[in-house]
Amino acid sequence: MDYYSIKIPNFSPLFISSPVSDLGFSGSNLFIMSSDRRIYIFDTTLRDGEQVPGCQLNTVEKIQVARMLEELGVDVIEAGFPISSPGDFNSVVEISKAVTWPVICALTRAVPKDIDTAAEALKYARHKRIHTGIGTSDSHIRYKFNSNREEILERAVAAVKYAKKYVEDVEFYAEDAGRTDNEYLARVVEAVIKAGATVVNIPDTTGYCLPEEYASKIRYLVENVDGIDKAIISTHCHNDLGMATANTISGLIAGASQCEVTINGVGERAGNTALEEIAMIIRSHSDIPLQTNINTTKIAPASRMVSSLMSMPVQANKAIVGRNAFAHSSGIHQDGVLKDVSTYEIINPKDVGIDDNQIVLTARSGHAALKYRLETLGVKMSEEKLDDFYNNVFLKYADQRKQVGDDDLLALCGAHRGPAVHIKLDYLQVTSGKGVRPVASVGLDIAGEKFEAASGGNGPVDAALNAIKTIIRRHVTIKEFTIQNITNGSDDLGKVHMQVESEGRVYYGFGASTDIITASVEAYLDCINKFKNVNLE
Repeated sequence: MDYYSIKIPNFSPLFISSPVSDLGFSGSNLFIMSSDRRIYIFDTTLRDGEQVPGCQLNTVEKIQVARMLEELGVDVIEAGFPISSPGDFNSVVEISKAVTWPVICALTRAVPKDIDTAAEALKYARHKRIHTGIGTSDSHIRYKFNSNREEILERAVAAVKYAKKYVEDVEFYAEDAGRTDNEYLARVVEAVIKAGATVVNIPDTTGYCLPEEYASKIRYLVENVDGIDKAIISTHCHNDLGMATANTISGLIAGASQCEVTINGVGERAGNTALEEIAMIIRSHSDIPLQTNINTTKIAPASRMVSSLMSMPVQANKAIVGRNAFAHSSGIHQDGVLKDVSTYEIINPKDVGIDDNQIVLTARSGHAALKYRLETLGVKMSEEKLDDFYNNVFLKYADQRKQVGDDDLLALCGAHRGPAVHIKLDYLQVTSGKGVRPVASVGLDIAGEKFEAASGGNGPVDAALNAIKTIIRRHVTIKEFTIQNITNGSDDLGKVHMQVESEGRVYYGFGASTDIITASVEAYLDCINKFKNVNLE
């Protein structure tokens, strides 16, 4: 695609009067492009995506992701829900300082205090947006708000007008729009646009809509809302029935110009629309006259970073970024690919940042090779942290293996990424086997003080955890215990994800080791380290 680049300092990519089909942006560069309609990518990995249980990020990690999203070419970053917690408020503040050209968006309910807090959190953002709204389906109106349509309409308009006092760019979401009567939805959308909304978000909150049903809803708004040309229509689809991507593409083709997505499709319940799928569908289908500003070569690093920081593995057969996405095991497929790769591959792996020519890491690899591979995977460390990781994690693991793969590295980073912990595993010794009652001895370092204990159990892992329980005197119930192998082989690195409950609260932990019993103990201790108070014997 031919284009010309013009440098425009201090220019916000979304503050352009319609139509915008011939404009595109990267940083402060304005690109004059073909007649394909420009689609704005609104990433909510750090808000909707981070609501997944066990995937919460701290502010430093959120900044890492935000900077990666900026490199990726995302137009809008929904940085958080400031009123929900001091941590979310602080994250929005710091992300606003850390990135330059994307619009920083903060979510609110249709409540003045929410909007006040969002405006305060956005004070350092170069380009800021308040995202406010309310449920519009009869189900939400009746059961969630105990209200009626007219009152909800008034609250929607009041929220937009109130937000408009703080920022020019106001997005309104009609929660559960997927199940909202189209005529009433059109009334609400028309009213909030007249009140000053620059973007109207039409969420399929429950993932219920069929693609044609969702597309018809967008077309109805385009055709029946007076002043719809003064605002951008946005899609926001959930994957409860596996149709988030199909619904989003259908909505964009029908007239929406913004889509709300997450890296790897992370999000509540079954997740949100995956950014990488939308970007590559649009790139791969020249028959769809749409385009985005996404630098697709950054997709794989962004996927790996989010997976690692959230300790949330990407399923092997996940479209675009799964480890099998470009793998061929069938003899017929292999023969076809060897003759002409296009027989079974519609995407060049390099287009999404996957390079077949990888540096192989071994125990003889130096700091430079490790740093290069980590950065390729989207993991950036300070020199001090890299040195610690190299000496105390990488080399110890590499000594046990012939080579260290990308998945191994990401798992090791996930196990090593946490802050300094209160409780550390000093040693673990387990005796088990057929006809032998499993017994485990455990040594813990708790704030510099040494503790030891031994116990039996129904298996080696149970015995090890029972030994820890005799030291940590607190009732703990394991709610979920998942073991995942990374590659193949008897010396494979295993990952353990654990969910425990204690005193009515749920905690999540992660561990990785070539010894699955050790990985289980590390995951258990990761949970315990998140307890506010720990009782010792």
